[in-house]
Amino acid sequence: MHSEAMEAMYAHIPGLKVVIPSTPYDAKGLMISAIEDNDPVIFQEPKRLYRAMKQEVPDGLYRIPIGKAKVEKEGRDMTVIAWGAMMHVCRKSLEYLEKDHLNIELIDLRSIYPLDWDTITASIKKTGRLLVVQEGPKSFGVAAELIAMVNEKCFEYLEAPPMRLCGNDTIPPLPRSEDLYCPTPSACITIAAGSRTIRCKESRKVHQ
Repeated sequence: MHSEAMEAMYAHIPGLKVVIPSTPYDAKGLMISAIEDNDPVIFQEPKRLYRAMKQEVPDGLYRIPIGKAKVEKEGRDMTVIAWGAMMHVCRKSLEYLEKDHLNIELIDLRSIYPLDWDTITASIKKTGRLLVVQEGPKSFGVAAELIAMVNEKCFEYLEAPPMRLCGNDTIPPLPRSEDLYCPTPSACITIAAGSRTIRCKESRKVHQ
């Protein structure tokens, strides 16, 4: 695998578990859990993160449960779900959005299959809005499956249609052009800020 995001293909195969870390700490904890798991586990390492960050990692054994997402930041205005390299994009976006007084709940999925529906459902019930940020192409991806299941399980709590920010439906380009293909912090900021505008309009209607 080079630049392709293959998680949707692997997660579509019954019997496989699929995990993608976004930090060095999670990479070690998920790898230990994957080795010890009784089922086959596909462990994906986003190469875009190899030189993106540094983090202290304990020397001893520790485990991060497969099938458990992480609420990296709690919020009330919108739920943003991402994984792998796109968590780095979302973290950069939050630095700007917080200055603009938009309160985002950021969830690191970590486990593509099985999914942590308890965490996702609890967040949607709180915020009423969802943005899924995915590195892979838009069509037939994990973001599409997430949105479909959110519509099935949480439709009554949604205040607006769920949205997705994805890579283009094209062959991934060479590394020097990847920023033209993958979601960027500015694109994430634009969508999230647009959600706030909609929320403000709805609030004015309620008070009229």
